[in-house]
Amino acid sequence: MSDDRPVLVIGCGLIGTSLALALTEQGRTVHLADAVPSNVELAVSRGAGSADSVDDPELVVVAVPPSVVADVTLKALADHPEAVVTDVTSVKTELIDTVERSANAGRFVGGHPMAGKERSGPMAAAARLFEGRPWAIVPTSSSAETAVMLVTAVAESVGAVPRRMDAENHDRAVALVSHVPHLASVAVAGLLNDAPEGALDLAGPGLRDVTRIAGSETGLWIDILGGNAGEVRRLLEALRTSIDRAIESLDTDPAELSGLLDAGRAGSGLIPGRHGGASERLAVVYVSVSDQPGELSRLMADTGESDVNIEDIRIDHELGRLVGQVEISVLETGADTLVDALTARGWAAHR
Repeated sequence: MSDDRPVLVIGCGLIGTSLALALTEQGRTVHLADAVPSNVELAVSRGAGSADSVDDPELVVVAVPPSVVADVTLKALADHPEAVVTDVTSVKTELIDTVERSANAGRFVGGHPMAGKERSGPMAAAARLFEGRPWAIVPTSSSAETAVMLVTAVAESVGAVPRRMDAENHDRAVALVSHVPHLASVAVAGLLNDAPEGALDLAGPGLRDVTRIAGSETGLWIDILGGNAGEVRRLLEALRTSIDRAIESLDTDPAELSGLLDAGRAGSGLIPGRHGGASERLAVVYVSVSDQPGELSRLMADTGESDVNIEDIRIDHELGRLVGQVEISVLETGADTLVDALTARGWAAHR
Protein backbone atom coordinates (compact mmCIF):
# COMPACT_ATOMS: atom_id res chain seq x y z
CA MET A 1 0.00 0.00 0.00
CA SER A 2 1.03 3.56 -0.63
CA ASP A 3 1.70 5.61 2.50
CA ASP A 4 0.27 8.84 1.06
CA ARG A 5 -2.97 7.72 -0.62
CA PRO A 6 -6.01 7.30 1.65
CA VAL A 7 -8.38 4.43 2.26
CA LEU A 8 -12.15 4.80 2.19
CA VAL A 9 -14.21 2.43 4.34
CA ILE A 10 -17.90 2.31 3.44
CA GLY A 11 -19.86 0.82 6.31
CA CYS A 12 -18.97 1.52 9.93
CA GLY A 13 -20.16 -1.67 11.57
CA LEU A 14 -18.02 -4.13 13.49
CA ILE A 15 -15.79 -5.23 10.59
CA GLY A 16 -15.49 -1.90 8.79
CA THR A 17 -14.69 0.05 11.95
CA SER A 18 -12.26 -2.62 13.16
CA LEU A 19 -10.37 -2.48 9.86
CA ALA A 20 -10.37 1.31 9.96
CA LEU A 21 -8.98 1.27 13.51
CA ALA A 22 -6.23 -1.16 12.50
CA LEU A 23 -5.20 0.88 9.46
CA THR A 24 -5.33 4.17 11.37
CA GLU A 25 -3.03 2.71 14.02
CA GLN A 26 -0.54 2.02 11.23
CA GLY A 27 -0.59 5.68 10.23
CA ARG A 28 -2.85 5.28 7.21
CA THR A 29 -5.29 8.07 6.36
CA VAL A 30 -8.75 6.53 6.59
CA HIS A 31 -12.05 8.13 5.57
CA LEU A 32 -15.38 6.75 6.72
CA ALA A 33 -18.85 6.61 5.19
CA ASP A 34 -22.10 4.94 6.19
CA ALA A 35 -25.78 5.23 5.27
CA VAL A 36 -26.41 5.82 8.98
CA PRO A 37 -24.63 9.06 10.01
CA SER A 38 -24.53 8.10 13.69
CA ASN A 39 -22.40 5.05 12.82
CA VAL A 40 -19.80 7.35 11.28
CA GLU A 41 -19.90 9.62 14.33
CA LEU A 42 -19.32 6.68 16.66
CA ALA A 43 -16.49 5.30 14.51
CA VAL A 44 -14.82 8.72 14.40
CA SER A 45 -15.17 9.00 18.18
CA ARG A 46 -13.29 5.70 18.46
CA GLY A 47 -10.40 7.13 16.42
CA ALA A 48 -11.13 5.03 13.34
CA GLY A 49 -10.72 7.84 10.83
CA SER A 50 -12.28 10.97 9.37
CA ALA A 51 -15.83 11.71 8.24
CA ASP A 52 -14.51 14.03 5.51
CA SER A 53 -15.14 13.09 1.89
CA VAL A 54 -12.26 11.78 -0.19
CA ASP A 55 -11.55 12.22 -3.89
CA ASP A 56 -8.72 9.83 -4.71
CA PRO A 57 -8.52 6.78 -2.42
CA GLU A 58 -6.09 4.01 -3.22
CA LEU A 59 -8.48 1.45 -1.77
CA VAL A 60 -12.22 1.37 -1.06
CA VAL A 61 -13.44 -1.23 1.42
CA VAL A 62 -17.15 -2.02 1.16
CA ALA A 63 -18.29 -3.27 4.57
CA VAL A 64 -22.07 -3.33 4.20
CA PRO A 65 -24.70 -6.10 4.59
CA PRO A 66 -24.90 -8.79 1.86
CA SER A 67 -28.29 -7.53 0.63
CA VAL A 68 -26.80 -4.23 -0.58
CA VAL A 69 -23.14 -5.09 -1.16
CA ALA A 70 -23.43 -5.48 -4.95
CA ASP A 71 -25.05 -2.06 -5.47
CA VAL A 72 -22.61 -0.30 -3.12
CA THR A 73 -19.64 -2.02 -4.76
CA LEU A 74 -20.66 -1.04 -8.29
CA LYS A 75 -21.19 2.56 -7.15
CA ALA A 76 -17.78 2.62 -5.45
CA LEU A 77 -16.11 1.36 -8.63
CA ALA A 78 -17.86 4.07 -10.65
CA ASP A 79 -17.26 6.88 -8.15
CA HIS A 80 -13.54 6.13 -7.66
CA PRO A 81 -12.13 5.17 -11.08
CA GLU A 82 -8.52 4.97 -9.88
CA ALA A 83 -9.19 2.90 -6.76
CA VAL A 84 -9.06 -0.80 -6.04
CA VAL A 85 -12.32 -1.91 -4.42
CA THR A 86 -12.77 -4.84 -2.08
CA ASP A 87 -15.49 -6.03 0.27
CA VAL A 88 -15.71 -8.01 3.50
CA THR A 89 -18.99 -9.85 2.94
CA SER A 90 -19.40 -13.50 3.87
CA VAL A 91 -21.08 -14.63 0.61
CA LYS A 92 -19.29 -14.23 -2.69
CA THR A 93 -20.78 -16.00 -5.73
CA GLU A 94 -23.60 -13.58 -6.52
CA LEU A 95 -21.40 -10.53 -5.87
CA ILE A 96 -18.58 -11.80 -8.09
CA ASP A 97 -21.07 -12.66 -10.87
CA THR A 98 -22.53 -9.15 -10.70
CA VAL A 99 -19.19 -7.35 -10.71
CA GLU A 100 -17.83 -9.48 -13.56
CA ARG A 101 -20.57 -8.08 -15.80
CA SER A 102 -19.30 -4.54 -15.24
CA ALA A 103 -16.50 -2.76 -17.07
CA ASN A 104 -14.62 -2.25 -13.80
CA ALA A 105 -14.19 -5.87 -12.72
CA GLY A 106 -10.41 -5.64 -13.03
CA ARG A 107 -10.25 -3.25 -10.08
CA PHE A 108 -12.36 -5.40 -7.76
CA VAL A 109 -11.11 -8.19 -5.49
CA GLY A 110 -13.51 -9.88 -3.12
CA GLY A 111 -12.48 -10.32 0.50
CA HIS A 112 -13.83 -12.01 3.59
CA PRO A 113 -12.11 -11.84 6.98
CA MET A 114 -13.17 -14.82 9.11
CA ALA A 115 -13.44 -12.72 12.25
CA GLY A 116 -16.27 -11.36 14.33
CA LYS A 117 -18.03 -11.10 17.64
CA GLU A 118 -21.49 -11.75 19.02
CA ARG A 119 -21.82 -7.96 19.38
CA SER A 120 -22.11 -5.70 16.36
CA GLY A 121 -21.67 -2.03 15.52
CA PRO A 122 -18.79 0.44 15.74
CA MET A 123 -18.59 0.37 19.54
CA ALA A 124 -17.77 -3.36 19.42
CA ALA A 125 -14.90 -2.82 16.97
CA ALA A 126 -11.31 -3.72 17.82
CA ALA A 127 -8.10 -3.05 15.91
CA ARG A 128 -6.79 -6.53 16.79
CA LEU A 129 -9.89 -8.33 15.56
CA PHE A 130 -8.17 -9.87 12.52
CA GLU A 131 -4.92 -11.05 14.06
CA GLY A 132 -4.29 -14.71 13.25
CA ARG A 133 -7.62 -15.07 11.45
CA PRO A 134 -8.05 -16.33 7.87
CA TRP A 135 -8.94 -13.71 5.26
CA ALA A 136 -10.36 -15.12 2.02
CA ILE A 137 -9.11 -13.35 -1.11
CA VAL A 138 -11.63 -13.91 -3.93
CA PRO A 139 -10.69 -12.26 -7.26
CA THR A 140 -12.94 -11.95 -10.28
CA SER A 141 -11.87 -13.68 -13.48
CA SER A 142 -10.39 -10.36 -14.64
CA SER A 143 -9.00 -8.90 -11.40
CA ALA A 144 -5.64 -7.25 -12.02
CA GLU A 145 -2.85 -8.99 -10.18
CA THR A 146 -1.78 -5.63 -8.73
CA ALA A 147 -5.26 -5.30 -7.21
CA VAL A 148 -5.04 -8.81 -5.73
CA MET A 149 -1.63 -7.98 -4.27
CA LEU A 150 -2.96 -4.77 -2.70
CA VAL A 151 -5.90 -6.48 -0.98
CA THR A 152 -3.63 -9.31 0.15
CA ALA A 153 -1.17 -6.78 1.59
CA VAL A 154 -3.97 -5.05 3.53
CA ALA A 155 -5.07 -8.35 5.06
CA GLU A 156 -1.50 -9.18 6.05
CA SER A 157 -0.92 -5.70 7.47
CA VAL A 158 -3.71 -6.17 10.04
CA GLY A 159 -2.41 -9.57 11.11
CA ALA A 160 -4.73 -11.79 9.06
CA VAL A 161 -3.70 -14.87 7.06
CA PRO A 162 -4.76 -14.52 3.39
CA ARG A 163 -6.29 -17.54 1.63
CA ARG A 164 -6.91 -17.16 -2.12
CA MET A 165 -9.91 -19.05 -3.55
CA ASP A 166 -12.71 -18.75 -6.07
CA ALA A 167 -16.23 -17.67 -5.16
CA GLU A 168 -17.89 -21.07 -5.45
CA ASN A 169 -15.37 -22.81 -3.22
CA HIS A 170 -15.52 -19.91 -0.76
CA ASP A 171 -19.30 -20.14 -0.37
CA ARG A 172 -19.16 -23.90 -0.01
CA ALA A 173 -16.49 -23.59 2.66
CA VAL A 174 -18.17 -20.90 4.75
CA ALA A 175 -21.43 -22.84 4.72
CA LEU A 176 -19.54 -25.72 6.33
CA VAL A 177 -17.37 -23.84 8.83
CA SER A 178 -19.62 -20.89 9.71
CA HIS A 179 -23.19 -20.77 8.43
CA VAL A 180 -24.45 -24.23 9.38
CA PRO A 181 -22.61 -24.21 12.75
CA HIS A 182 -24.39 -20.95 13.49
CA LEU A 183 -27.79 -22.50 12.76
CA ALA A 184 -26.90 -25.54 14.86
CA SER A 185 -25.98 -23.24 17.74
CA VAL A 186 -29.24 -21.33 17.31
CA ALA A 187 -31.27 -24.54 17.31
CA VAL A 188 -29.73 -25.75 20.58
CA ALA A 189 -30.04 -22.32 22.21
CA GLY A 190 -33.69 -22.19 21.18
CA LEU A 191 -34.40 -25.28 23.28
CA LEU A 192 -33.38 -23.30 26.37
CA ASN A 193 -36.45 -21.08 26.07
CA ASP A 194 -38.54 -24.01 27.32
CA ALA A 195 -36.12 -25.15 30.03
CA PRO A 196 -37.87 -26.25 33.25
CA GLU A 197 -37.19 -24.23 36.38
CA GLY A 198 -33.73 -24.88 37.77
CA ALA A 199 -32.47 -26.79 34.73
CA LEU A 200 -30.12 -24.05 33.58
CA ASP A 201 -28.50 -23.97 37.02
CA LEU A 202 -26.71 -27.11 35.86
CA ALA A 203 -25.29 -25.44 32.76
CA GLY A 204 -21.54 -25.66 32.31
CA PRO A 205 -18.95 -24.57 29.76
CA GLY A 206 -20.05 -27.18 27.23
CA LEU A 207 -23.45 -25.53 26.82
CA ARG A 208 -21.83 -22.10 26.60
CA ASP A 209 -19.47 -23.36 23.91
CA VAL A 210 -22.32 -24.72 21.81
CA THR A 211 -24.62 -21.70 22.15
CA ARG A 212 -22.13 -18.81 22.23
CA ILE A 213 -22.57 -17.69 18.63
CA ALA A 214 -26.37 -17.92 18.81
CA GLY A 215 -26.39 -14.44 20.33
CA SER A 216 -25.33 -12.78 17.06
CA GLU A 217 -27.48 -10.19 15.30
CA THR A 218 -30.56 -11.72 13.62
CA GLY A 219 -30.90 -9.28 10.71
CA LEU A 220 -27.36 -9.78 9.47
CA TRP A 221 -27.73 -13.55 9.59
CA ILE A 222 -30.96 -13.42 7.57
CA ASP A 223 -28.92 -11.68 4.86
CA ILE A 224 -26.00 -14.11 5.10
CA LEU A 225 -28.09 -17.29 5.06
CA GLY A 226 -30.30 -16.03 2.24
CA GLY A 227 -27.24 -15.19 0.16
CA ASN A 228 -25.81 -18.69 0.55
CA ALA A 229 -29.09 -20.62 0.71
CA GLY A 230 -28.14 -23.38 -1.71
CA GLU A 231 -24.98 -24.47 0.09
CA VAL A 232 -26.56 -24.06 3.53
CA ARG A 233 -29.59 -26.13 2.51
CA ARG A 234 -27.39 -28.96 1.21
CA LEU A 235 -25.50 -29.21 4.50
CA LEU A 236 -28.63 -28.85 6.63
CA GLU A 237 -30.13 -31.81 4.79
CA ALA A 238 -27.01 -33.84 5.59
CA LEU A 239 -27.21 -32.72 9.22
CA ARG A 240 -30.89 -33.67 9.34
CA THR A 241 -29.98 -37.15 8.13
CA SER A 242 -27.48 -37.50 10.97
CA ILE A 243 -30.03 -36.28 13.53
CA ASP A 244 -32.62 -38.71 12.19
CA ARG A 245 -30.09 -41.54 12.48
CA ALA A 246 -29.39 -40.53 16.08
CA ILE A 247 -33.10 -40.46 16.93
CA GLU A 248 -33.72 -43.85 15.39
CA SER A 249 -30.72 -45.47 17.05
CA LEU A 250 -31.13 -44.12 20.59
CA ASP A 251 -33.10 -47.09 21.90
CA THR A 252 -32.49 -49.76 19.28
CA ASP A 253 -29.05 -49.58 17.71
CA PRO A 254 -26.11 -48.68 19.97
CA ALA A 255 -23.68 -49.58 17.18
CA GLU A 256 -25.22 -46.97 14.87
CA LEU A 257 -25.13 -44.35 17.61
CA SER A 258 -21.51 -45.24 18.34
CA GLY A 259 -20.68 -44.74 14.68
CA LEU A 260 -22.18 -41.26 14.73
CA LEU A 261 -20.24 -40.34 17.85
CA ASP A 262 -16.99 -41.68 16.40
CA ALA A 263 -17.55 -39.76 13.15
CA GLY A 264 -17.97 -36.58 15.18
CA ARG A 265 -14.77 -37.20 17.10
CA ALA A 266 -12.91 -37.83 13.85
CA GLY A 267 -14.32 -34.65 12.29
CA SER A 268 -13.36 -32.51 15.26
CA GLY A 269 -9.80 -33.75 14.91
CA LEU A 270 -9.65 -32.35 11.36
CA ILE A 271 -10.02 -28.75 12.51
CA PRO A 272 -6.63 -27.07 12.02
CA GLY A 273 -4.53 -26.48 15.10
CA ARG A 274 -2.23 -23.58 15.83
CA HIS A 275 -0.95 -21.57 12.86
CA GLY A 276 -3.17 -23.58 10.52
CA GLY A 277 -1.20 -26.78 11.03
CA ALA A 278 -2.39 -30.23 11.95
CA SER A 279 -4.71 -30.53 14.92
CA GLU A 280 -2.70 -31.08 18.09
CA ARG A 281 -3.62 -33.36 20.97
CA LEU A 282 -4.37 -31.09 23.90
CA ALA A 283 -5.20 -31.79 27.52
CA VAL A 284 -7.01 -29.53 29.98
CA VAL A 285 -5.65 -28.81 33.44
CA TYR A 286 -8.32 -27.57 35.85
CA VAL A 287 -7.33 -25.14 38.61
CA SER A 288 -9.58 -23.66 41.31
CA VAL A 289 -8.92 -19.94 41.78
CA SER A 290 -10.54 -17.73 44.40
CA ASP A 291 -12.31 -14.66 43.07
CA GLN A 292 -9.84 -12.13 44.47
CA PRO A 293 -7.59 -9.50 42.84
CA GLY A 294 -4.19 -10.82 41.84
CA GLU A 295 -5.00 -14.53 41.98
CA LEU A 296 -5.20 -15.03 38.23
CA SER A 297 -1.92 -13.16 37.73
CA ARG A 298 -0.27 -15.36 40.33
CA LEU A 299 -1.57 -18.47 38.57
CA MET A 300 -0.19 -17.29 35.23
CA ALA A 301 3.18 -16.56 36.80
CA ASP A 302 3.33 -20.01 38.40
CA THR A 303 2.29 -21.62 35.12
CA GLY A 304 5.06 -19.76 33.33
CA GLU A 305 7.62 -21.07 35.79
CA SER A 306 6.54 -24.63 34.96
CA ASP A 307 7.99 -24.23 31.43
CA VAL A 308 4.74 -25.61 29.97
CA ASN A 309 3.28 -23.46 27.19
CA ILE A 310 -0.38 -22.43 27.45
CA GLU A 311 -2.31 -23.19 24.25
CA ASP A 312 -5.64 -21.81 25.45
CA ILE A 313 -7.33 -20.65 28.63
CA ARG A 314 -10.85 -20.05 29.87
CA ILE A 315 -12.56 -19.31 33.18
CA ASP A 316 -15.80 -20.87 34.40
CA HIS A 317 -17.26 -19.41 37.59
CA GLU A 318 -18.60 -21.94 40.05
CA LEU A 319 -22.27 -21.71 40.93
CA GLY A 320 -22.92 -20.00 44.28
CA ARG A 321 -19.24 -19.70 45.25
CA LEU A 322 -16.66 -16.91 44.94
CA VAL A 323 -14.41 -19.35 43.12
CA GLY A 324 -13.58 -19.74 39.48
CA GLN A 325 -12.34 -22.82 37.68
CA VAL A 326 -9.58 -21.97 35.24
CA GLU A 327 -9.18 -24.41 32.36
CA ILE A 328 -5.65 -24.33 30.96
CA SER A 329 -5.20 -26.18 27.67
CA VAL A 330 -1.69 -27.49 27.06
CA LEU A 331 -0.11 -30.13 24.88
CA GLU A 332 -0.89 -33.61 26.16
CA THR A 333 2.80 -34.24 26.84
CA GLY A 334 3.00 -31.31 29.29
CA ALA A 335 -0.23 -31.75 31.25
CA ASP A 336 1.15 -33.90 34.09
CA THR A 337 4.17 -31.62 34.43
CA LEU A 338 1.89 -28.61 34.83
CA VAL A 339 -0.34 -30.37 37.39
CA ASP A 340 2.71 -31.31 39.46
CA ALA A 341 4.20 -27.81 39.24
CA LEU A 342 0.99 -26.05 40.25
CA THR A 343 0.22 -28.52 43.04
CA ALA A 344 3.68 -27.93 44.46
CA ARG A 345 2.91 -24.22 44.56
CA GLY A 346 -0.30 -24.75 46.52
CA TRP A 347 -2.88 -24.76 43.74
CA ALA A 348 -5.75 -27.26 43.58
CA ALA A 349 -4.94 -28.55 40.10
CA HIS A 350 -6.01 -31.71 38.29
CA ARG A 351 -6.59 -33.10 34.81
